Amino acid sequence: MPISAAQRAALFTATTVLLAAGCSNGGDNDEASDRPTDLAGLAAQQLEWAPCPPPSPAEGGGAAPSPLPGGTPWECSFMDAPRDYADPGGETIELALIRAKARDQERRIGSMIYNFGGPGGSGVTGLPSFAPDYEKLRSRYDLVSFDPRGVGRSEDVNCLGDKELDAYYALDFTPDDAAEERTLADAQKKYATGCEDESGEMLPHVGTENAARDMDLMRQVLGDDKLHYFGISYGTELGGVYAHMFPKNVGRALFDAVIDPDAGTEEGALGQARGFQLALDNFAKDCVARGDECTLPGSTVAEIEGFVLDLLAELDKKPIPGIGDRKLTQTQAINGIAQSLYSKEFWQYLEQGLDAADGGDGGLLLALSDSMNGRDQNGSYSNIQAANAAINCVDYKERYTLGQAKERLPEFEKTSAVFGPYMGWALSSCSQWPVPGTWEHPDVSAPGSAPILVLGTTGDPATPYEGSRAMVEALGDGVGVEITYEGEGHGAYNSGNACVQNAVNGYFLDGRIPASGTVCKEPSA
Repeated sequence: MPISAAQRAALFTATTVLLAAGCSNGGDNDEASDRPTDLAGLAAQQLEWAPCPPPSPAEGGGAAPSPLPGGTPWECSFMDAPRDYADPGGETIELALIRAKARDQERRIGSMIYNFGGPGGSGVTGLPSFAPDYEKLRSRYDLVSFDPRGVGRSEDVNCLGDKELDAYYALDFTPDDAAEERTLADAQKKYATGCEDESGEMLPHVGTENAARDMDLMRQVLGDDKLHYFGISYGTELGGVYAHMFPKNVGRALFDAVIDPDAGTEEGALGQARGFQLALDNFAKDCVARGDECTLPGSTVAEIEGFVLDLLAELDKKPIPGIGDRKLTQTQAINGIAQSLYSKEFWQYLEQGLDAADGGDGGLLLALSDSMNGRDQNGSYSNIQAANAAINCVDYKERYTLGQAKERLPEFEKTSAVFGPYMGWALSSCSQWPVPGTWEHPDVSAPGSAPILVLGTTGDPATPYEGSRAMVEALGDGVGVEITYEGEGHGAYNSGNACVQNAVNGYFLDGRIPASGTVCKEPSA
């Protein structure tokens, strides 16, 4: 069954962990207090807005965005920013922006800037896909998003060609012997070398701190005194870094599907292994509860998950037919399973994909894996994973060798038999990266910031719920306002839950700050 364009876009919000779980955030090593201040010329630039073209191949391709209800068009532009903020008078790069103007211009509050996650997801393509969810917010805000540096139509990062990426993503990322370990190490080296060859000048400058600086420059160019911000998944980390660097410039902000700011590389990967395992448990429980309606073998959660493990073991021995002449490997099956756990709406595809793969047809799981990796039906890749790797690896200092990753496998395997081994080996993803990392974990303390809503979902697979409480504590007293959504999926606002949306909309539109500790529940089936 095909996945709609809107559903594929929803999956872009995910923190793409499976092939880059070993890294995660960034910027140059200069402290925020040492920021150059002579950016007045760039802050005064006038943007030239025009009708949006179709998305570029790096953004994933497709058609130009359709007008919004009432005929409001999408407009696109480019903003100049320093490539290196330590040299603001030096070379500049272009950042791609998209906007739709507020319906009520007389009561307009300002611009609402969105980041949908990744890192590496295109905001220029993501915002139109999610726009129906934000129509109430558009009553008083211009909806604005952008392709961060390194991403999509902005000054982007590229690493390997399409055919090389097909081979790379089909590799065994959970090696079973020394020969497979050497193959994986060689592939990681080739990937890192390709990134350096294709994008070496950009690699030191694509981190999260510089993206935060870009957002503050964007705020000024858009004419806003404060930054009003809606960040999802990795967007919560970017938002936290922004709040730390520019606390006095924070307006009304929401962090939804929150990354734990206290977690380093290993802790973050273990947390995600637990999160995806929890989501798989919940999927299996739903399957058991539906009885004969569920097509998967097994009458208990353990039996269904045992079936999944057996299927993965068989794929490790022998891939099965997938799409065209491409086969479904064990690695791609794990990717496909994870992709379909980002939202409860996609559980039906997981069930269908596992059932089909059990019968020898790996097409649906391979299509889900392709969506995770940014591959379209024509075999072209967006640069979502290249940007993901580049941003993650310039952010985090840790550089785990394959040997060090192997030593940590028992804890990962104990955490999740399905996802643990893959995420454990993925600790080595940045081992051969040509640019050093920045921090062990980001500093998001934001004394003096306006209140920020921090929204966590109890069943979130990619950014486990515990991260929301950690973010509230890290932001500091009087800043983080905690809201809990007792439900499934990655991100609460776009779930459509009325309680969540009423709390968020009241805050953004009318300035009503909900009580910290507010709990919203998923409606009973």
